[in-house]
Amino acid sequence: MSGDYLTPVLTGRTLLRANPVSKLFAAVAITLALLASIDWVSAAVVLACELALMPLLGISIGGLARRIWPLLVAAVVGAYGTALLAEKTGAVLLDAGPFLFTEGSVAAGVAVGLRGLGLALPGIFILLTTDPTDLADALAQKLHLPHRFVLGGLAALRLVGLLVEQWETLGLARHARGIGSDGSVLARARNLLGQSFGLIVQAIRRATRLATAMEARGFGGASRTWARTSTFSGLDAVVAGVGLLIAAGAVTAARLAGTWNFLLS
Repeated sequence: MSGDYLTPVLTGRTLLRANPVSKLFAAVAITLALLASIDWVSAAVVLACELALMPLLGISIGGLARRIWPLLVAAVVGAYGTALLAEKTGAVLLDAGPFLFTEGSVAAGVAVGLRGLGLALPGIFILLTTDPTDLADALAQKLHLPHRFVLGGLAALRLVGLLVEQWETLGLARHARGIGSDGSVLARARNLLGQSFGLIVQAIRRATRLATAMEARGFGGASRTWARTSTFSGLDAVVAGVGLLIAAGAVTAARLAGTWNFLLS
């Protein structure tokens, strides 16, 4: 490859221009590598590669952390729980009554925590860099999935953002009526349940109207034409190749380090 070809590939919000199918292929390859073995080396390699590729998304690590902080908390909790309950092998690192941690249990906990993040990030990257309409076009035109499934998924993706806005609107409306987050824990829980019920009602109404409108416009027909053609380019080969390289690198690193633990063995 020439330097002129690599310039647009390695700069800017690169993944925005890639076909969603190539991004899905890369994500699946990485996922299979993480699911094949339960060890911390392969998970660490995958996670390090994913973080190294973040400049291509146009988002900083701090910005990503603010968006996925629940996943970070879940990874820490999962790692701690696994380290506490896993089989105690190797040297003892901490022995405080019921809190016994050994080298083996800590390695298992770290593997679970890193693996959870490594599995979640590809999906998050795809969501951040893929327009739902482009995804629907690619699934239908390249993977030939049923039109009803594709269009239903497109509608669901479009509604996610609307539900977030609706939740904020409901909160402002309840505050305007004097129903806020003040008071006891029971009162706050009751307020949260009331707002959640309102969101469910709004979601059902919106989904009903959308389904009716889609049927009226022929979205349930046997044949369908597409306004935009989904195509592959050299960038898609790069994206798929990077996914395969990350997966192969993780497996190779784990085998060389002696931590490879095939899940089905």
